[in-house]
Amino acid sequence: MSLKQRKSKAPPPPPGCPMRTCMSLLGGVWTPNVIWHLSGGPRRFGELIKDIPGISPKVLTTRLRELEAKGAVAREVQPTSPPSVEYALSELGMELVPVIDAIVRVGTRLKHLNGGQYPEEATRTARRRAAAAT
Repeated sequence: MSLKQRKSKAPPPPPGCPMRTCMSLLGGVWTPNVIWHLSGGPRRFGELIKDIPGISPKVLTTRLRELEAKGAVAREVQPTSPPSVEYALSELGMELVPVIDAIVRVGTRLKHLNGGQYPEEATRTARRRAAAAT
């Protein structure tokens, strides 16, 4: 006997799927980190490299270009000698900060629920323990 199919109580998504559009912006590896560090104010490339341990210059360049193309980051060439470039969040980019902050809060709660480990760390630990037991 099959179960009765229930009707969804969630409202239908808005036309054009803006959720997918926003997630395509935030979905890149390191993108939330770049936005997070730019939320404190304009930063130069070298400062961002130091701010975000583990990111390569190539990936940072790619993420900054993507964010600039999508309108989330503004790039300003400073009239100095030699010229320097500063990156800052645009108005659109600033709207993403509360979203990333909410994700951080949920991630922190998940960590506490998993005995002080993030879910992916807890999964790896459980796999290691299972492998060691065999």
